[in-house]
Amino acid sequence: MNEVRILASIENAFVIGYKEAFFDDSSSSLCIVMEYADGGDLYNKIMDHKKHKTDFQEHEIWNALIQMTKGIKSLHDRSILHRDLKSANIFLQKDGTIKLGDLNVSKIAKHDGMLYT
Repeated sequence: MNEVRILASIENAFVIGYKEAFFDDSSSSLCIVMEYADGGDLYNKIMDHKKHKTDFQEHEIWNALIQMTKGIKSLHDRSILHRDLKSANIFLQKDGTIKLGDLNVSKIAKHDGMLYT
């Protein structure tokens, strides 16, 4: 529910979009419907480059870094700390857009900007 609450509060080009959430009685699961990342995630792209012994182009690295930074800034502007940044949580669009996702361990900082966990 924490992830649903946080995702629903964010509308940013560099954070994966929240669509809706529902509880599936048959599996006793909370299901979250999010924007589809048609390019997969950064972890799999890294593994693909390793498998084929290829490298990222420098412009791809800069593009990714800039977009990730913009996504982190949009969260921090709302006092949200992601707390699980890793390549598997960086989602890719085929158009080159990069979005932060998997906010299930994120926290909203208290009024003094601190987390006590």
